[in-house]
Amino acid sequence: MRISKLLLLAGLLGYATSSVAIDTTGWSCTGNCGTLGANGVVTLSPVVGSTAYGWVSTESGVVGLGLPGIGGVGSPDNGSRIRSSLFSATGGQNLSFYFNYVTSDGAGFADYAWARLLDSSGNQVALLFTARTAASGDTVPGFSMPAPAATLVPPSTPIIPGGPVWGPLGSDSGSCFDVGCGYTGWIQANYTIAASGNYRLEFGVVNWNDSDYNSGLAFDGATIGGAPIGPGGATHIPTLHEYSLLVMIMLLGGLGIWQARRRSARG
Repeated sequence: MRISKLLLLAGLLGYATSSVAIDTTGWSCTGNCGTLGANGVVTLSPVVGSTAYGWVSTESGVVGLGLPGIGGVGSPDNGSRIRSSLFSATGGQNLSFYFNYVTSDGAGFADYAWARLLDSSGNQVALLFTARTAASGDTVPGFSMPAPAATLVPPSTPIIPGGPVWGPLGSDSGSCFDVGCGYTGWIQANYTIAASGNYRLEFGVVNWNDSDYNSGLAFDGATIGGAPIGPGGATHIPTLHEYSLLVMIMLLGGLGIWQARRRSARG
């Protein structure tokens, strides 16, 4: 029993300190999605130990996919989205994630990206953010876009200008159409869950008015109440109190083993 508890503690400690790559296994992708390590202008995210991030891209996206009624004058051309596995949350818990919007398009044809919180039936609970470039100023919410429901860190989200080099943009990697192309760098979004229930997290991106000059969204570190949202929903992370109890068990177990060996040596 003591040895089993020791092994349990070792496993938990190993889990907590090992490298972390986002796991989108079991997430539902429509269009073009994937995971990737540091590539071009998109570095690894600020998540400690992260070795990869998730992404969606308009490259080879689905025609007509976008957010109904969002975007102003014009219409969506093609896009992609990814939805997490169903996870449970209680009212007052914090939903958190990082995103990095990357676009080779700008001016009047500026594309946009988004994140939404959905209920178990796929209905929108909150439009967490939309990212879109303008001639100047922040990309969130961007021109003709609604204000975000999430709180952003940092709150300022200007585009880092230039033709962004990034694999998921396909043949448009390194290209730039007019003012507005570039990337935001990693931004953290935080949202307080209003009511207990089962939810999905959705990330998406769309080409606007035409399919030229692709855009994409990188994301990482999706957690609810500090627990990563993975293949089976949210994975529990032991609290400091739980770790303290496990450390105590380990010490008591070690003492018991030492005493048993001492008695055996005397016998």
